[in-house]
Amino acid sequence: MGARTTARECALMILFGLEAEPAAPDAAVKNFFATMATDLGVLADEDARAYTLELVGGATSELEAVDERVRGASQNWRLERMSRVDRNVLRLATWELMHDVPRAVAIDEAIELGKRFGTEDSGRFLNGILERIAKDLGAK
Repeated sequence: MGARTTARECALMILFGLEAEPAAPDAAVKNFFATMATDLGVLADEDARAYTLELVGGATSELEAVDERVRGASQNWRLERMSRVDRNVLRLATWELMHDVPRAVAIDEAIELGKRFGTEDSGRFLNGILERIAKDLGAK
């Protein structure tokens, strides 16, 4: 698995945890790699760790703007009613789309995260919302 794919998985786990127990993003990333990553069998090199910090820091510092994009694209779904996995995958992928990660990469990676950690319907759900966000952003 590539460094950025590993980073996205780690960032998802960290964002998921931050919803349950708020903390400073950099401290949460440091704590994750110091304690949980080994227990989960996560092998993250320095590139993966750096991108995890960038994802978590970016998604949390721009949470209001990210959530507004998700709300605007999610027809008939309030953010609060989405599963925690889907909501946080959307946050990561939306942040990446807002920061020039190629559309296909951000969406494909998000769908894979949803399939791995979410429900049977997560892939389709995430794809629909992220395609609308990408279109709104003019992402290529």
